[in-house]
Amino acid sequence: MQNHCAVPNCTSGKSDPQPLFRFPHDPERSKKWAEKCQKQDLIDKSPGQLYRYYRICGKHFETSLVDSNAQSTVLKDDAIPTIFDVPIQPQNGPVKRSKETTKDDEIDSNEEKKLKLSQANTGQTDVQTLAVEEEYKEYLKSLFEVLVLLGEQSIPPTGPGDDKEHGIESSNFQALLEYRLTCGDEILKKRHDANKECCSAALLNQLIEVSEKCIRSKLVEEVQQNGYFSLLTDDLVKILGEWYLPVFLRYVDQSNCLRERFLGFLSFEGDGDALAESLLSEITEKWGLDMEQCRAHAHSCTGTHFGQVKTFAAKLTERFPMAVLTQRSTRTLNLSLANGMALSGVQLVLSTFKKIESFFSQSPLLVSELEHAISIFYPDKEEKAKELKEICGASWTRRNDAFEVTVEILEALLLCVDSVHDNEDMRWNDQVTHKALEISKALADYEFVMALIVLKNALTVTQAFGKNMQGQTGDAHFATNSLNAVLHTLKEVSDNIDVYHEFWTDEAVNLAAAMEIPVKVPRSFLRKHQFESGAVRPESHYKEHLSVPVVDHIIREMTEIFCEDHLKVLRCLSLVPALIEQHKSMQPEEESVQVFKNDIPNAATLSAELHCWWVKWSKKGKDETFPSTLHETLQLSDVKFFPNMLVVLRLISILPTLALEDGCDVAYKRFQLYMENTPDKLKSKSLALLNMNYDVGLDLDSMVEVYMNMYPDREDVCLSQK
Repeated sequence: MQNHCAVPNCTSGKSDPQPLFRFPHDPERSKKWAEKCQKQDLIDKSPGQLYRYYRICGKHFETSLVDSNAQSTVLKDDAIPTIFDVPIQPQNGPVKRSKETTKDDEIDSNEEKKLKLSQANTGQTDVQTLAVEEEYKEYLKSLFEVLVLLGEQSIPPTGPGDDKEHGIESSNFQALLEYRLTCGDEILKKRHDANKECCSAALLNQLIEVSEKCIRSKLVEEVQQNGYFSLLTDDLVKILGEWYLPVFLRYVDQSNCLRERFLGFLSFEGDGDALAESLLSEITEKWGLDMEQCRAHAHSCTGTHFGQVKTFAAKLTERFPMAVLTQRSTRTLNLSLANGMALSGVQLVLSTFKKIESFFSQSPLLVSELEHAISIFYPDKEEKAKELKEICGASWTRRNDAFEVTVEILEALLLCVDSVHDNEDMRWNDQVTHKALEISKALADYEFVMALIVLKNALTVTQAFGKNMQGQTGDAHFATNSLNAVLHTLKEVSDNIDVYHEFWTDEAVNLAAAMEIPVKVPRSFLRKHQFESGAVRPESHYKEHLSVPVVDHIIREMTEIFCEDHLKVLRCLSLVPALIEQHKSMQPEEESVQVFKNDIPNAATLSAELHCWWVKWSKKGKDETFPSTLHETLQLSDVKFFPNMLVVLRLISILPTLALEDGCDVAYKRFQLYMENTPDKLKSKSLALLNMNYDVGLDLDSMVEVYMNMYPDREDVCLSQK
């Protein structure tokens, strides 16, 4: 696209800025525009090329044809350019030289001619240089268009070919370029033929790098324009052999709608404080995110990386104390608590859960096999069997009660995978039978059984709390008030761990006996400590290395995650109108709202405004319905008359603990789809960012400018070859 007028000798520009209008799509009108310009190269071009690459400024149209009352200046449909500055020739023809002209005058005249000729040549060179530069920009823009299209569709530009010797000649990127060439992209063809070495793997990597930078810059700008946000991280992922930490941001936009965006991957190299400092430095300095605006952060992590992520979370809280550490809603509370336990038995259970989910997702026939096994073990309990079958038809290993469900179907599950592995009717291929054998070995390990029983019983205490916290607004508010009771029960279990562990051991031994699993200490533990078999009693071993650390970890994490400031924010859910009307006998949560005193526009009027808000929603008319969620409350037309309440409600909404409503979790779903469906060798942290944010509204012209600023040498090389 040109950023100047196509009319010859038009003086519009920085000194005389004019709106630029595309050539029309209609062939007849496009032809008339080109003829009016009196420029042969325009007349020779097709309407499609004129529409895409050429513009005419507003000074060539009658003012009555230009509509300036709209949000942007537009032309009327039938507009034709009619105003042109045509040089006026003298009426009596060229001026003749006088016979009395002196020799000095002739010399001066010759010098003047030379000067004018030199200026003309210089001007022509400048025009040519500008034309070539403009052509180069259009060439880059075509490349970016192809890259963005591939990224949006999650098509790797480097696949399907993987021939490094030939650069990107056999890639998807090159294939799409060639398709555009055959469709008549003249500038792309011209540049492509002249500079084949520019279309290399190095150039593609540069385009990808610039795309990532532009997208992230756009996201950061969008988030920070809307005020406060929360930062969330997910489980570490491996891309091309390196570990990365996925980062998301949650915020409320200008229309008071909750949004979540994927911001990119942080390189996860190093350990301890050095790693934490490196992560924070990349977020604030390289990405340009103002962490002073962060009001909450939450992290999902597994046992192997739990300590490193905890160090990062602690460093973030230390540097930015206004950001409260919370639970993340994308994973159930019980599974989050279990994933933070770096205990061999717990990690065995969790890794087996992943294998089970992957195994049954291969075919509905495998799910049917499990349902048949459940029927065998529940012959006289049809309702219970039906309930378990419905649960197992979904991703039951991710449920808040996953450990409880697994205990109930464990015998049926072992029967199912053993049957698949035996493969007596030859229904399953070798890959399926091999995975079935792996799961069978894990289920038949007493360490797995004991860990499963301990997790089921210990996390029963937090199960209802976690479910309510991810439920509706009223459920989450109720859960907040029940936390003390949960912690009290956990403390009671810890104080009487000997008794509880004995009960848990009896349950595990009975289940193991039913499955014909020998009760023993893990072989890995005996080998590590060089104990002989029978030297360590299983009951005492699992108490010291499983039951006690599991309960201690749950208490420690619940106390840290649900700290007082976090609870104050959650208690402010009582400001939702439906809850005010439901609990109108209660007093407003003024003490809890004070946690936002540094963020609201007018703290001096908070008390009075809170009282007015409470009175407004305390009385409900007949057949009147009050908003029951934060989103519905923020969409109220009169919420703007309560400026302090508006800010408080926006701040509560970005809390990572609260479950996202339908439509707000698009970024996380896109992230999961990309990581699950993209082959490992084709994953790219840069293209993932593009794929998950294709709706961010990219400006290709800006991307070209960024590229030319980052790689000026590339422009010089390509221009010199011109």
